[in-house]
Amino acid sequence: MTTSPGQMPAWKLLGEAVRLLRPFWIVAALGTTIGILSGIATALLLQIINRGLHDPDGSSWGLLASFAGLCVLSVGGTAIAGTINSIVGQKLIAALRKDISGRILRTPIAALEAHRSHRLMAVMTNDVDTVSSFTFNFSGYAIALAVTLGSFISLLTLSPVVFIIALVSLALGIVINVIAKRGWIRDYRAVGIAQDELHKQYRAITDGAKELKINRPRRKRVHGVLLSGTADRIVDLKSRAMRLYWMADAAGSAVFFIAIGGLLAGEHRLGIDASTISGAVIVLLYVKGPVAQLASALPAFDQARIAFERIAEISAELDQAEPNIAIAPIDEPAAVQTIQSIALEGVTYAFPTRDGVTPFVLGPIDLSINAGELLFIVGDNGSGKTTLIKLLLGLYAPQGGRVILDGRTVTAEMRDDYRQLFTTIFSDYYLFDDLAYGSVSEEALPHLQRLGIAHKVRVEDGRFSTTDLSTGQRKRLALVQAWLERRPVIVTDEWAADQDPDFRRVFYEELLPALKAQGRTLIVISHDDRYFHVADRIVRMENGRIVADGVLPRAQLVEGG
Repeated sequence: MTTSPGQMPAWKLLGEAVRLLRPFWIVAALGTTIGILSGIATALLLQIINRGLHDPDGSSWGLLASFAGLCVLSVGGTAIAGTINSIVGQKLIAALRKDISGRILRTPIAALEAHRSHRLMAVMTNDVDTVSSFTFNFSGYAIALAVTLGSFISLLTLSPVVFIIALVSLALGIVINVIAKRGWIRDYRAVGIAQDELHKQYRAITDGAKELKINRPRRKRVHGVLLSGTADRIVDLKSRAMRLYWMADAAGSAVFFIAIGGLLAGEHRLGIDASTISGAVIVLLYVKGPVAQLASALPAFDQARIAFERIAEISAELDQAEPNIAIAPIDEPAAVQTIQSIALEGVTYAFPTRDGVTPFVLGPIDLSINAGELLFIVGDNGSGKTTLIKLLLGLYAPQGGRVILDGRTVTAEMRDDYRQLFTTIFSDYYLFDDLAYGSVSEEALPHLQRLGIAHKVRVEDGRFSTTDLSTGQRKRLALVQAWLERRPVIVTDEWAADQDPDFRRVFYEELLPALKAQGRTLIVISHDDRYFHVADRIVRMENGRIVADGVLPRAQLVEGG
């Protein structure tokens, strides 16, 4: 089987659907069965109505009882099937959202960094919502299918000739829709790609709002060309797809009306009595609604299928789960951990080659860090400091060499446990608004006061009252988080870069010594050569290698840092 670019093989798509539906298939099958029975009851109602209209003795009590029973089954079955399938559909969507987010959490950072975040967001929002919309209407489509099948069986019992005429008209309608479908599928695939770009521009106008305020030409280009152009392209693609659908729908309706007109005009030539013709016309007029509903399901189904393909593709790309990554809720705080030493032995790491550009290579690195040590890592931008930290934290798996904790090699199976030793404040950190797990709320206040943000931030029900702070204040709040986590190793990446001189001095000369006095091991990426004297050791990086390790003379540090 061949597939076009971006299209997942049908068997993989089916397998992904089966995997997600497995917990719900019994309930989903029950709801669908009830819906089918409701549709059959509706089709039988047409026969009861036709019989009652042409019975010379009028409607008998038995006929009326059958009518009432079928009404209850039709209406009640529709309501029950709709409710069951709606609930199952929403549970499926919840499972889908949990599955994607769980895969993201389990995927190695290096693989996750290779993905465009706006594409992930487009899949988790637009594509999941598209699948959700289809599942909500699924029971209606099942009922429409049952009504259609039942109605055609009813036509067969009325007259084989009428049945053949109706079947031919239905077949012509299907052919028209199949031809139109080729066009709208192509457009819906293009819509998915355009929506990725739209999310990228959404990020540009939110994350880059300050820059766009200042730069008028860029603002005009982002909104007037990139975002507006993408939005207009989505409109054009969807409009063209729906234009094809409505033209096909109109052609299908015309075929149905032609069939009805042919029955009325050829009543005597076909040798069919008037009661049969009137009954057939009633059935055809009624079944036009369910047939139209099924026709409307085609673009909805194609949109859902394409969305599911994109979801399945992302899921397959993120199917690189690290071992032993726990994401279930924790019942109790983990015990306070201690370490003796961490070492990197011959560690190397190379980024993949892109666009023919020679990739950055780190290492080999040999580095040992003792418990309670205050270590500075310095070096020019691009020297490999952040990559070194990611290897030290276990966020990157070394491609050569090994990471050693207290004399034991850190394996893939124990890497997530190893990471729990660290608290980090990256340069691109994310600030959570709740306290670190297991922290005592009362412990936060002294730290908030010491960092000068107690007048702006309170702790309420285990959460910070606000994170709407300046960049420097947000970093101070992140440091409060790190302090409260009580993990043995704290890693900061240019924490003081956004602080005023007073808080920069407090950080280096008061907070770091205070944390060290608690027995914490501190690893600090810094360019602040004025405070290098605070460190127990200084490691200087250059071109992916450690070029100096120890307490260096100030002149040498300034030259290299």
